[in-house]
Formats: sequence, structure tokens, C-alpha cells
Amino acid sequence: MTHFVKAWILAIGLILTPAALSAQEALPAAPVVDPAAASAVEAADVPAAAEATASGLDPALYTPMKPTPGIGMPVDGGIDFQQQFSETGQTAHWINNAILVPMMVGVSLLVLFLLFWVVFRFRRGANPEPSKTTHNTFIEIIWTVIPVLILVVIAVPSISLLARQFEPAPEDALTVKVTGYQWYWGYSYPDNGDFEVISNMLSEEDAAARGEPHQLAADNRMVIPVGKPVKLLITAADVIHSFAIPSAWFKLDAVPGRINEKVLQIDREGVYYGQCSELCGARHGFMPITVEVLSQEKFNNWVRANGGTVKGEAAEPAVAEVAAVNDTTTEIAPAVAAAATN
Repeated sequence: MTHFVKAWILAIGLILTPAALSAQEALPAAPVVDPAAASAVEAADVPAAAEATASGLDPALYTPMKPTPGIGMPVDGGIDFQQQFSETGQTAHWINNAILVPMMVGVSLLVLFLLFWVVFRFRRGANPEPSKTTHNTFIEIIWTVIPVLILVVIAVPSISLLARQFEPAPEDALTVKVTGYQWYWGYSYPDNGDFEVISNMLSEEDAAARGEPHQLAADNRMVIPVGKPVKLLITAADVIHSFAIPSAWFKLDAVPGRINEKVLQIDREGVYYGQCSELCGARHGFMPITVEVLSQEKFNNWVRANGGTVKGEAAEPAVAEVAAVNDTTTEIAPAVAAAATN
């Protein structure tokens, strides 16, 4: 009876699926950053100009990098993890390929061999009178000790890798606040003037024009410097999302009312793609993550193009202003003293 009721509930759910999909089209669109100059679209006969228009930023300061096929993205027919470009990712990939996979293959072959051996050795024709043995100390020690040793071999590098992933960021690390919305991402840079970049998925036509994979490409990217630790503060504004970049071995939930922290460091320039990895609503599959990793100089130019400030540059005018105020105070002080005397 229980299975009958479940079958009817499932059938009703399948019937209502088209209605849910049509309702999705009526959902309000996520806010999009206004492009800097719409007139530039008409004159976009140069590829660099077309890319700059797509980003809405000054092409003299920033032009979106083209992705490298097969790098930072899934590939057709892939059966392994994506190629890793972070230290933790490379270590995790090594643990999987050098420890876990050989152990899984070895244990599977051993169990298969024992199964066939028992079927052949203890079949009725070869063993008409079955043994009445109920205990075998040697065998019981073996099947207890060997699994324990296997678990220890797996646990030592795994726990070390897990601890390394949650080490605190160094004091000079760049801070980026990642906020998940329904259904897009926002990236704030508190160390660079606290500007925010809103990132929405590109349409299939726009992704093809920029040479990027559809449903992974975003109009505005999260940009970070290459080879430097970045402290990500991850939260959500509405429901639980999950920020994931497979080629950097990075995944952390974005929970409303909570800030989760984790360090991201990618050691090669390029474009790296990810997606929200927590079911968050009707458009869950359409909020991609695009991370662009640039040299420090190009990253600084991207910050300037967004109206932000580069660390160290903002302090210089302030120092000069304080020095000027001190000089003025030094000059005025004798005059004030003389006036008081008179």
C-alpha cells in the first residue's frame, strides 16, 4: 500500500513539472551590471573591443582573458577529476590516483578471487560433507587487522589534506567576499575599495561570441592574482548555495546569516569554471562561477577599471596630505604666538 501511494505522488509530481518550468520563466531577472558604453557594440569589429564591451570595462585597463580548451573546465569523455591547479588539488588528486584507486582495485580483485575460490573449493561435488568449524583465530585476526591497516593508510594523508584546506589565511592575503543570490553571484573586494561585481550566466549566443562554454560562462568574473592566497568569505542572501571550483579542489557552502572562510590559491593564469553545488531553487543550474586568474599587474588594472583602489596607492595621498598639514601648522604657530604676545 505504501509503494502504491508513493507511485501516485511521483506521478503527480511529474505531471506538475511543466507548470513549474513555465513558472520559472516568470521569475524576476537577477540584477545585471550596466555596461559602460552601449554605443561600443556597433563598432565592435575588433575582437578585443568586443570582449571589452562584454565586460563593460575600459579596454585599456582590462580585456577578458580567453579560456584555454580543457583547462579549468570539464572535457568530453573525461573519467578522472579535472586537472588541478592548486596545491591542495594536486595533493588530493595524487591521493586518489596513487592510494585510493589501487586499494579499491586490489580489494575488489581479492574479494572476487575469494568468491570464486570458495565456489570452486567448497562446492557440493568436491565437499559432500561440509566442515562444522565455527571459529578460526588466525582468519579472524587477518580480517580484522588488514582492514584496520587499510583505513590507517587512507586516513593519514586524508586528514592531513583536510586540515591543510582549512588553515587560516596569512595576514597579507587578499580578501574577497562571495555572496550567493537566487540565482547569481556577487563578489565584493573590501581590500580594494569594497566595490561589488555582479555575475550572471551568459546566454548561449554571448558565450559563443566570447569563445566560452555555454552554462559555465558569466558576464562578469571573479578576478584574483595568480599564485597568491585569497581569503574567501562566503555567505548567501536568501537560501543555501555552494561555491565550487573543481579544478582548484575548492568547495564551500554559502549559508544565509553565516560567513564561511576558506583560502583559495590558483598557481596558473587562466579562466576556471564552476557551478553552484547546492540545490537552491528553480534556476540552480544556471548560476555558474567564473574565476579569472591574472598577474598582479593585470589584477591591479582590473581593480582600477572597476573604480577600486590598489593596496598602497591610497595611502600615499593621505601621507602627503598629513605632511602638508604639519608644514602649515609649523608655519602658523610662530605667527599665532606673536599675535598673542602683542
